[in-house]
Amino acid sequence: MENKERHYSQYLDHYLESFDRSGQANFISFRPIPSMVKIEEIVEDFMELFYPGRSGERLLTNDGIRQELSNLLDKCGSELEKQIYLAFFHTNPLNLGDEEVEPYQEIAAGIVNKLFRALPDLRRMMKEDAVSAYEGDPAATSVREILIAYPGVRALTIHRIAHFLYREEVPLVPRMLGETVHKQTGIDIHPGAEIGRCLFIDHGTGVVIGETTKIGNQVKIYQGVTLGALSFPKDVRGELIRGAKRHPTIKDKVTIYANATILGDISIGENAVIGSNTWIRNDIPANRIVQNKEPEVIMKKLSPDKVSTKECD
Repeated sequence: MENKERHYSQYLDHYLESFDRSGQANFISFRPIPSMVKIEEIVEDFMELFYPGRSGERLLTNDGIRQELSNLLDKCGSELEKQIYLAFFHTNPLNLGDEEVEPYQEIAAGIVNKLFRALPDLRRMMKEDAVSAYEGDPAATSVREILIAYPGVRALTIHRIAHFLYREEVPLVPRMLGETVHKQTGIDIHPGAEIGRCLFIDHGTGVVIGETTKIGNQVKIYQGVTLGALSFPKDVRGELIRGAKRHPTIKDKVTIYANATILGDISIGENAVIGSNTWIRNDIPANRIVQNKEPEVIMKKLSPDKVSTKECD
């Protein structure tokens, strides 16, 4: 094939026809937005802040830990404050002029200070999550292994930060944090979801936890579980009513096995066990086991022409 230079820029005018200055999908000539690249860096910095040394990038000692944490606190705080400021400045909930930046800077600083005062309590909850994962998984060899490698702990660690910011009504940033770890782990937790202590998400791939979900303490969730909405309430104009409770409430010590789907504003009672591949749309009382009928297993002998005789090379 001839190596011929092609000029695809010839389609520029044709492509620009799809642009509308007032369109909601455009970011052109608008105020700056938070950076997804910076948010991803913030995720890694917070993981290191909560579990110093887990990245393996440097050897920490008792003599150097104070300086290391001091540096991380300054870095995490300043970067997060900037992204929160940009989120407020971009969405402009106070309808301020383009030059009126100080109010949003003060709001951002106040929220980060409030978050950092809560860090000890948040970290205690995160360590409880890790211990619950270790106690619930016989394949785990140590809590350190959980903190280094398990996707559920990463997802929950960042969710607890995102949820704090969500409750402070920070725009954009909580969802960006959540979607960063969603991309990394396959676990999709909306920052609005309320999660209690000692949650264990095993494997994690395909887990979806909706915005108004409430999860109690000592709950176990396995891969593929959906805690979703059955339907979306609408107003008289047919538009979605946002903020209404539409996801399940999971009480303490519930176990939800792989690929279970629990939908709507329903309640799963304490100590309930939800079996794999179940579809639940109604309240489940406490101390119940819910499972599908055992499927019929049919076993047949392969015909000779379908039996492989090939050996490995």
